[in-house]
Amino acid sequence: MRPSGREVNQMREISIETGVTRHAEGSCLIKCGDTHVLCTATIDERVPPFLKNSGLGWVTAEYGMLPRATHSRMNREAKRGQSGRTQEIQRLIGRALRAGIDRVALGERQIVVDCDVIQADGGTRCASITGGWVALRLAVNKLLKAGDVISDPIIDHVAAVSCGVYAGQPVVDLDYPEDSEAGTDANFVMTGRGRLIEVQASAEGATFGREELSTLMDLAESGVAELVAAQKAAVEG
Repeated sequence: MRPSGREVNQMREISIETGVTRHAEGSCLIKCGDTHVLCTATIDERVPPFLKNSGLGWVTAEYGMLPRATHSRMNREAKRGQSGRTQEIQRLIGRALRAGIDRVALGERQIVVDCDVIQADGGTRCASITGGWVALRLAVNKLLKAGDVISDPIIDHVAAVSCGVYAGQPVVDLDYPEDSEAGTDANFVMTGRGRLIEVQASAEGATFGREELSTLMDLAESGVAELVAAQKAAVEG
């Protein structure tokens, strides 16, 4: 039995509210159970120096956790510099979102996606990717409406879900009690068509076999399908 009482293939409740900030070109508040992340997308008509005069666009991300997003207060990273974990997660978010966009169609501009964790209960990087895509979609919609891009540069949905082996049983969408005790921990980043973008999997305790990895993959495919449905409802609703 999972601590939450969920079935092994049951996701936490998913909620995506759009247009939650006034100034960002795209924004949403994504809630995956008790993990809540504010995602905003900002259009910048400049690109990083290495892309100047290339005709290619760029999508990048920044990630952070508010001091009381966790059980005990954390110091703001602005005081001590970004941790290695934070840098790794924001690079993952950027890579994931770029996989779902045609950088030629985007044109020589940059979209910066900010993911700020308001409350953490496991799976913050996955929620950031899933919500970050919604913010990105909304920002691109503004470019299309204004005629700043001719064709839609977004080629597919991008979403992510965590899976793991908890108490000897493969489960999907780990919350903190499960994540902290999982024997195997994995994150799957996928497109709406079910194509893999990135897989992060590690044995936290006992090693795992190919059969268990395949089971986790099956759980991830089902979970991502639910997340993509939530994304579609958010941007089309």
